[in-house]
Formats: sequence, C-alpha cells, structure tokens
Amino acid sequence: MKRLLLLCVLLVTIVTGCSQNYYNIPTENFSEKVRSLGVLPIMVDADSDIKYPQKDQLIAIVTETNRKYEQQFVRKLKATGNFYSIALVDGDAQNIFGKLYSRRELRDDASIRYSKYFWKNDELREYIQKNNLDAVMLLVVSGLTKKDRVTSITQFKTLTSDYNYLIMTAQILDANGAILWEYPNFRKRLLGYDPLINLEYPDFNEADANHTTSAQVKFKTIEGIRRTLEQKRKDWLFRETQEPEVYGKQFDEIISLLKYDPDTEKKNSVPVAETTRPLQPVNQPAKSPEVMPAPAATYPVAPAPSAEVAAVTRVPVLEKPAAPADEIVPAKGSTL
Repeated sequence: MKRLLLLCVLLVTIVTGCSQNYYNIPTENFSEKVRSLGVLPIMVDADSDIKYPQKDQLIAIVTETNRKYEQQFVRKLKATGNFYSIALVDGDAQNIFGKLYSRRELRDDASIRYSKYFWKNDELREYIQKNNLDAVMLLVVSGLTKKDRVTSITQFKTLTSDYNYLIMTAQILDANGAILWEYPNFRKRLLGYDPLINLEYPDFNEADANHTTSAQVKFKTIEGIRRTLEQKRKDWLFRETQEPEVYGKQFDEIISLLKYDPDTEKKNSVPVAETTRPLQPVNQPAKSPEVMPAPAATYPVAPAPSAEVAAVTRVPVLEKPAAPADEIVPAKGSTL
C-alpha cells in the first residue's frame, strides 16, 4: 500500500510538477522582451522533400487550407494571455518566405526527424522594425521522408517502410535573429513530434486480395488529402465543430508549449525571503528584545527564601547603531 501511494505521488509530481519553461530564455525575460508579437502567414516550403506526384496541386491545397485556419491559431494564441499584443501580419506567405529564407537543415535530434530553418538576419531585422514588432513567429509546412510503422485499420497488420509526410515547424525570433522559442520543442519532459499528414499509406486490402503479405505503399489521392485537411473535430455528442482535426492537433500542441503562468514563474525564480524584523531608526539605538514573563505555576504557594533573579541576556547596544542588513527586494520584472 505504501509503495502504491509513493508511486501515485511520484506520478502526480511528474505530471503536474514545477512549471515547465519551453522557451530558450527565462519566461520573465521573454515577457519583457516581447511585448508585440507578429504571426506571419503560414508558409509552405515548396522545395522541401515533397515527393507527391501532383505536387503543384498539393501545394495549392495546403496554401488554401493555411489561409483558412491561421486566424484560429492566432485566436488560440491570444487566449493564453501571455502576450501584450498579437497580430497576424498581412502579406503573401510565399513572397515573405522567399525574402526571409536562408537555408534549411534536416535534423535528427533525440530521434526526432525534422527540418530546422534559418533566416536572413538583415531582412528579418528590417521586416520586424518595419512592422513595429518585437519578434515574429514563423510557421512552415514542409515535406519530410522518414521510416515509420503504419498499422491497418483493423490493427492486425503493420508495415514498416519509408513514408512521405507533411510536417509543421515553428519559431519565434527577435530582430537579432535569436531563436527565443521553437517547435518541435526539446525542453519537454516527454519528447514527441507528430507530422501534419501522411501523404502515403500501405494498401493492405490489395495485399489481402492478392493473397500476399507484401503491401504496396501508395500515395493518397489529391481529393483524399483535401478531405483529410478539412476534416472537422467532433464534440462529446459527436457533433461537427468548426475546429479542424489535423490543424487543430498541431495548433494545440504548439499552444501548450507557449503557455506559461507569469506568477508561478516569478515565484519559482525569486526565493522566498525569511521574515525580517523592522529596521531601527537611524538616530536611535537598536532596542533589545522584550522578554515576556513566564506563566505563573499552578503549584501551591509556599514561602520561599528570596532568590536572585537571573540576569536576562541582552544584545549590547553599540555606540553607533549597526548598519541594517541589505534586504533583497526584487525589482518588478526581476529574474531573481
């Protein structure tokens, strides 16, 4: 029973634990540094690893879907209350991408495969200053091929192979090009990263029809991809909502890594000060502590010889009052 109780306490500590900082700088510094955040239109890296045969049609559908749902992402971001000002920056997403893009690197960090983007510092600084922003958030949809295991609908069959995906990455950068926050995020306790959509699937039905265990990997149809991207979430009563299923999952994960409690962060960063006695006036010597008389005993009263009362130990009074100890009082917005 004790072991079970300790296990439950440990589990609660891991899940709820201390406040987690997913930023690359202390959240207090971030809140002071980034007062006005600009969210750029969701961009598509057309030159990334997109192997879909009808690539141009696919990019057109993804671009259209990005425009349709990016406003919902900004509303979710505003609802965190962690930003003084948030605005969706107007402009053509592909034009902005072409001006700011410098290079991409295919990364495999902590078994997470993704594309990391780097941007032109001068163009980025000019763009931020031109729009009167403190920082910008860039979201990019790109192609990626990775080895994965896909399970059939019946959960009885699996196929491990190379599949082509669309993934979403995000970064918050300041005018100096410093990455203040990024997704995928490697500051999580449990690392994980889900792609936006799988462009391929193993055809288990065809394998069954041909009495073979070797399923062919095929690309989804363009209309099938469109329907998947436009699929809506359902509420508890299985009613269709306005929340997109595919994009909503990505947005929720990103938002969960952006939210933080400023009060909790401040409490965690500033040590709790011990209760201190009030400072003595400069022109008066420090007063010795008063000794409260002990409660009278309840024993029967008996005549006793007079005894000398032990002298109370007192703090010697200095000729000059001792300089008061410096009391650490964190300034507003301090990171102590």
